[in-house]
Amino acid sequence: MNNLSSRKPAPDALSILGGLPHPVIVCDDHGYFHYANTDAEQFFSASLPYLVRRRLQDFVPVDSPLFSLIQKALDEQARFSEYRVDLSSPRLGEERVVDLYVSIVPDHPELVVVMIQMRSIAEKMDRQLTHRSAARTVTGLAAMLAHEIRNPISGIKGAAQLLASEASDEDRALTRIIQEESDRIVKLVDRMEVFSDQRPIERSAVNIHSVLEYVKTIAANGVARDIPITELYDPSLPPVFANRDQLVQVFLNLVKNASEAVSRTNAPEIKLTTAFRPGVRLTIPGTRDRVSLPLEFTVEDNGPGVPDDIRQNIFDPFVTTKPSGSGLGLALVAKIIGDHGGVIECDTQPGQTIFRVLMPAWKKQFEDADSSEYPRAMMRPASMKAKTE
Repeated sequence: MNNLSSRKPAPDALSILGGLPHPVIVCDDHGYFHYANTDAEQFFSASLPYLVRRRLQDFVPVDSPLFSLIQKALDEQARFSEYRVDLSSPRLGEERVVDLYVSIVPDHPELVVVMIQMRSIAEKMDRQLTHRSAARTVTGLAAMLAHEIRNPISGIKGAAQLLASEASDEDRALTRIIQEESDRIVKLVDRMEVFSDQRPIERSAVNIHSVLEYVKTIAANGVARDIPITELYDPSLPPVFANRDQLVQVFLNLVKNASEAVSRTNAPEIKLTTAFRPGVRLTIPGTRDRVSLPLEFTVEDNGPGVPDDIRQNIFDPFVTTKPSGSGLGLALVAKIIGDHGGVIECDTQPGQTIFRVLMPAWKKQFEDADSSEYPRAMMRPASMKAKTE
């Protein structure tokens, strides 16, 4: 029999609301704040003492569907929800697309509880599945190209070399073009063939700061020689469970892209950050496992931003803004991060572009486990030599 007298008292309602991982507010029929949990303070970028002296109209446009939803809940004394509501405003910022859940407060018919669920994480996961599907398409295409194109191209190049030995000067220039274009096609096939490498990843506990310092050293002596690179690191960050060479490849690509993006900026700057972000969990395709992705690494630049027309497809193969680019660099980055069970996302606007990588932390049991025990989606391409596209 349970000893009821020994049980701890139940937490009050505000303590429960404060523990929810979503912004939650309580407001009255005039829009005045009565309560906001910690996530709501972050969402509105204001403290609770400040908010209780303000109204929702000070943060959200008066024509927002949020107000009609609140009024409907008050009028009918019921709960309602609405999805994909845009709360963007000068106070809250852009791309504030959320799901809203509104309910009256029992015994206080003039008050409503509003829970705000950010759609960004869910949509990032959806985009990651799209990126991975595109990468799998390139994997099959790369295998086909390697088999079907290399041999014919070798024959074409060999024939051009033979013709050059007996051709006139004018015709020899044409055979040289044939040889150079053949070499260019072979190089493209070589870059694509990386996608078809299906060997298991060799992973271990990796200090992300040593990786970023290594990348910074390479960049400072090469692609980012004259560009300041600042760092904002969390020194208490646990190791990431990853392949070090592949992480070097990922961040070298991202820093190279950032340096090219700020090449025409008056005061160029690249910023590298690391942080611990608990609460983000991803279901691995093909399993029921949910993997925590608490480690956040970002590469930020103050360039012009990614053009609107390619923003949603920036990690897809062959998508590029560079006149001579292959469009495989970011596709390979997305594939490597996805093969590690992580997520990469690009947040961009004029004057700021942030590539954000979320990855799992190292745990002792990961290394102790036999490779056959890993989820199949976590067993993807092996270590590749660091390079940039």
